[in-house]
Amino acid sequence: MMNQKMTLSVFTKAWKTPLPELARHIKALGFDGVELPVRPKFQVEPDTIEKGLPEAVRILADHGLKICSIAGSTDERTIAACGQCGIPIIRVCEHTPYDQSYSECEQRIIRKYQALTGALDRHGVTIGLQNHCDDFVPHVAGCREIARHFTPRQVGIVWDVCHCALNGEDPEIAADIAWPYLAMVNWKNAFWQRTNGPDAEVSTWQYYWTTGRQGKAPWIRCAAELKKRNYSGVLCLTAEYSDEASVNRLVAEDIAYAKSLLG
Repeated sequence: MMNQKMTLSVFTKAWKTPLPELARHIKALGFDGVELPVRPKFQVEPDTIEKGLPEAVRILADHGLKICSIAGSTDERTIAACGQCGIPIIRVCEHTPYDQSYSECEQRIIRKYQALTGALDRHGVTIGLQNHCDDFVPHVAGCREIARHFTPRQVGIVWDVCHCALNGEDPEIAADIAWPYLAMVNWKNAFWQRTNGPDAEVSTWQYYWTTGRQGKAPWIRCAAELKKRNYSGVLCLTAEYSDEASVNRLVAEDIAYAKSLLG
């Protein structure tokens, strides 16, 4: 059996169905909880978060699910709403545009979080900073450099194993760097796909988002790290696939594979 202390969550961005239908579907897939996007045109929107978030908590709880985290803003209003609902983590990816100095972006992010420490402490909420490819904080090492200015209760790291793989950060190294600040783990997978032929003057590439078995991130090694360290937090499958029409089939395959690795 899978480590019963670990909570298996799923990012619900792929499903915009009403909350009761969403809850039934996610429960049937075998998850313990969800990461809920708090964004315009989703089940809970930022402008009505004080009403919408408690309702979402209630509906999901009626189906045996909890909201483990949200993907949303880190403004004080959102922090307060999460605290009142007992939602511990707001997951974010921080933009570092290529036309700006990375070190200046890093300092900007630190200053933004410093202004929020009072609200985070009052409401018992953690900012979960996730590594992300392209023009965002790109590595777990970059997340740690920001998080070290705070307590792990204020700013934690969301270790995204796929983005680590795309950016060349091996799981054993990433886990060790993230561990003192580890707030949550994301599992998805992808590989590089060439978009032109070998006769092109310059090669071009894109990501192809795929299942856990098929991508560049070695889920088996990631699972070994979590088991070795007796990780007992949230593991979130992000349900992101280039074949969006097959999300239900693919996420069912991925949760089965994840459980087999964590057993």
